[in-house]
Amino acid sequence: MVSVAPGLHRPAGQHLETILLATDLTSASSAATDQAIDLAVRLEARLLVVTVMESAKAGVGRRGARPETRAARARDAQRVVHEARAAGAEARFLVWEGDAGPGIIAAAESEGADLIVVGTHGRSSVGRFLLGSVSDHVVHRADCAVLVVRPADEDVSTD
Repeated sequence: MVSVAPGLHRPAGQHLETILLATDLTSASSAATDQAIDLAVRLEARLLVVTVMESAKAGVGRRGARPETRAARARDAQRVVHEARAAGAEARFLVWEGDAGPGIIAAAESEGADLIVVGTHGRSSVGRFLLGSVSDHVVHRADCAVLVVRPADEDVSTD
């Protein structure tokens, strides 16, 4: 598990009650998952594991998630919840529908998240420009604090 810097503590007078882990449930988001669980345990915060799936109403030419895909995502999210609970955190999951960036923002607002933890693939500025970036979208549009976690085991380009 990724550990939090030893000096990390809650700001005086503030308490993080809900940490939202935004995850695509792939190995690329495992560092963010570890960090979110560790923070939830250390700060005694609830952990909400959110995965966003394309909606069936996503628009012309786009297909929504099939029921079996949604069920698979729910199973994978439940595994993260079990891992968090085993570590001592209160945790639950939510499968949200929509586009990833806006869906994460909507889920955070709806659930009253105090912190969003999101992974990044570590793409360079050019990669973000060409491909778009969920983490970049969240950082610039969230009303709460955002922690972006890079994968620990990859050679990551600098931004």
